[in-house]
Amino acid sequence: MPLPLADLESLLRTRKLDRTLTSTLPSHPAGDELAIAATGLPGLDARLAGGFPRGQLSELIGPRSSGRTSLLRQALAAATWRGELVALVDALDAFDVESASAARIELDRLLWVRGHVVTNPGMCRDLNQRAVDQAIKALTLVLQAGNFGLVVLDVAEAPREAIRRLPFTTWLRLQRMVEGTQTACVLVGTEPMARSSAGLTLRLGIGESGLGMRGVRFRGRLFEGFDVTASVARARAHVREETMAMFATAAFNDEASHHHG
Repeated sequence: MPLPLADLESLLRTRKLDRTLTSTLPSHPAGDELAIAATGLPGLDARLAGGFPRGQLSELIGPRSSGRTSLLRQALAAATWRGELVALVDALDAFDVESASAARIELDRLLWVRGHVVTNPGMCRDLNQRAVDQAIKALTLVLQAGNFGLVVLDVAEAPREAIRRLPFTTWLRLQRMVEGTQTACVLVGTEPMARSSAGLTLRLGIGESGLGMRGVRFRGRLFEGFDVTASVARARAHVREETMAMFATAAFNDEASHHHG
C-alpha cells in the first residue's frame, strides 16, 4: 500500500497492521544468531549464514545497475512468502509496483512509505535534507510499531551529502531500536552507512570485474539478465570476514530499466 508520510503515524497507532502478520516468524530467541531473514536465493543465503540477521541493522550497497533492486525485491518477496509483514521506506518514491508483482511480492503484506528526495539537488539542498530526515523518522515509527519481519530503508540514489550529514547518533538510535527484536532492518544505498556489530554489509557488483560486460547475459540477441557478484563483510569481536557469492537476475529485473538499480 503506498502511504504518504503524513499518514504513517496515525495508521500505525491504530494497531490494525499487526493483524496481518502471521505467527510464522522464527521462534529463535532474539539474540540467537540463527534468527535470520533469508533472501530466498539459496546460494547467497548459504554465504550469509542463512540470510540477513534479525535484530540487527545490515546494509545492501552498490552502484546503480549493480543488482540492488533485484535483490531487494527478492528479499521482500521471500519474507512475504513466509507470511511476514514487510515495510519499505522508499526515500525517492522509486519502487516499481509492476516489477514487485512480477517478483511475486505479496503486496497486501507490504507497507510502502513514499518519499520525495530530489536526486539532482541543485538549489534544493535543504529540501533534500528535510526529506532524508523524514525518511529516517518514518523508519523510526515503523521500527517502534514492531511486528515487521523485514524493514528496508532505500536511500540508494539520495544525494550522498544528505546521507553523510546525518549524525552518528541517528544510526546508533536505530541500532538500539532494532536490537532484541525479530525484525531484520536493511539499509540500501551506494556506500556504507551504518551496521550493527552483528549485522552485515552486502556489497554488489556485476560480474567478476565489478561492472564488466562479463556480467551481462544474452540469449541470442535478447537480454536475459545479470550475473551479480556479492561481497559479504561482517564484524564480530573486531574480526572482519570477507566472502564472495554469485547470483543471477532475470530479464524483468533489469536494473537499468528502473530508477535506482
